Amino acid sequence: METRVAVISIIVSKADQVEVLNDLLHEYSEYILGRMGVPYREKGLNIISIAIDAPMDKINSLTGALGRLEGINAKVTYAKA
Repeated sequence: METRVAVISIIVSKADQVEVLNDLLHEYSEYILGRMGVPYREKGLNIISIAIDAPMDKINSLTGALGRLEGINAKVTYAKA
């Protein structure tokens, strides 16, 4: 199956969702290349970037599931071809 490389940008504004977020990322761990998290304490936010190499349907599924969580914003950017 053809895969795509992408970066999922996540902003967490509700700290009580972090456990659910981590559980969801664990479900897709076989596709995740790396993860970087930056706490922004002054604003009460956490900023997370996920590098992923997966089939498009998996990337879209993960991004959609993340976006449905309260207090979490997620957007995906795909590498060209």
